[in-house]
Amino acid sequence: MPSTLTEVLSRRDLALLHAVAERRCEIQHGRGSVLFVDGRVCCDAEVGRRLMRSGLLAQPGLGTGRWPARLSEAGKAKLARVERVGQG
Repeated sequence: MPSTLTEVLSRRDLALLHAVAERRCEIQHGRGSVLFVDGRVCCDAEVGRRLMRSGLLAQPGLGTGRWPARLSEAGKAKLARVERVGQG
């Protein structure tokens, strides 16, 4: 995953951003963040962390536990740009 928001996202990254936008994802915050999609652990354990580090997902709530995953403002803008170009 690129460290800047100007890089191209993978299809998996885009699919997960769409799932987050559709409110189908949760993040379990603790020793390491874990992304859940439709109630199941995401098969790519690193993708949620990459998207958070890239600033596309908002940080989860305080403390440990499961929180609804949310797009950051940068994530919303990136998803909108990709959809306008027709790559999403």
